[in-house]
Amino acid sequence: MLLSQFVDRTGTGLWSAASVLYFTFVRDLDARQLGLLLGIGAVAGIAGSPLAGRLAERLPVRGLLITCHLLRLGTMALLLVVDRYAVLLAVVALTCLGERAAKTLEMLFATRVAGERRGAYQALFRSVANAGYALGAGLAAVGLAVGTVGAYRALIIANGLSFVLAAALVRRIGEPAGHGLVVARHPDGGAAGPAVAPAAAPSPWRDRGYLLFVLLDIPLNLDDSVLNVGLPLWLVHHTGAPHALVPAFLVLNTVLVVVLQLRVSAWAEGPLGAVKALRRYGLTLLAACLLLAAATGGGALAASAALLAAAVLVTLAELLRSVSSWELAVSLAPPHARASYLGVAGMAQSVQKSLGPLLLTGVVMTAGPLGWIALGGAATGLGALQRRASLRRLATAGATASVAGPAEPAQPVGKSTKSR
Repeated sequence: MLLSQFVDRTGTGLWSAASVLYFTFVRDLDARQLGLLLGIGAVAGIAGSPLAGRLAERLPVRGLLITCHLLRLGTMALLLVVDRYAVLLAVVALTCLGERAAKTLEMLFATRVAGERRGAYQALFRSVANAGYALGAGLAAVGLAVGTVGAYRALIIANGLSFVLAAALVRRIGEPAGHGLVVARHPDGGAAGPAVAPAAAPSPWRDRGYLLFVLLDIPLNLDDSVLNVGLPLWLVHHTGAPHALVPAFLVLNTVLVVVLQLRVSAWAEGPLGAVKALRRYGLTLLAACLLLAAATGGGALAASAALLAAAVLVTLAELLRSVSSWELAVSLAPPHARASYLGVAGMAQSVQKSLGPLLLTGVVMTAGPLGWIALGGAATGLGALQRRASLRRLATAGATASVAGPAEPAQPVGKSTKSR
């Protein structure tokens, strides 16, 4: 699965680096058309997570994930032949929906296979994914340097081939039986059936406590927009730092994620560790925002140092958030309905990707240095609120388990004998 994800992210990194230029220079879209295209894609991506979670309650994750890869293969092929703008909108929307659904399904698969070691798996995955993105962006640079229509088409074909290979790898993976239900074991090792067998699985849309977690998780994903939108635009428009520094932000981010993700995941292991990471996340992002506010007060050298330090802190915040958000999304969900719950939790990243850039450009940076200070303070406060709400829900779940009485240890349904 990790190899499949590496291949997928390599293709995605390749296309992400070239897509805006492709739509601008090959498809001749103006800024308004391009903005609408990307906006519709982002909205479609929001729907991908809950849809994937809902389907995963009924169908095997492996088959669904293969379907998502093949869906994106089809949309990439359509990009080569579509001429009408309205059809192009639909193609991009389907691509984004399939991409977000695939990411949710990969997370679901990890929770079922990795079990209590899902934090370590998440850390490995993020390291592998960032390496894939970096490789893809490097390969895209070759095509962009050529700059011909044929070169852009070759990049699209290469991205499509990555989906074929990823699907083939997923097909070789063994998926545990039982669609991820947690079962209790008899002393003789046999399965006693589901540990929890409610008449009907609860709906995450009616669970106010879990919806509060997802709602708070949306702004706590803002480190992504700060890195990819806030830092570059703040450097260009509000500081004297050289523009050539912008690529260094992504290089720093990629290297630090690959090197540090496993180590940081050890700080946030288990539900209580994830809760503690929320406090560190808020303080780390606050420190990054203070550096961004201070970057406007000095010369080019001082601004460059402040911005690079802020990029390091934003990356550390990202490392903490990625582990804590996923761990809490799993731990706060009922074990027998995790697929649909995690599908709803996956919406947080998609919503942030849609609204985060607008918040930064329309509110934070418009307010100047004070806007960054306010953003850092808000992140710290929201992190504390999320921490209290998560502790309360975990305590309630623990009390419910105590009232239910002792039970045999529960573990994921038996491992597959197929090759991994």
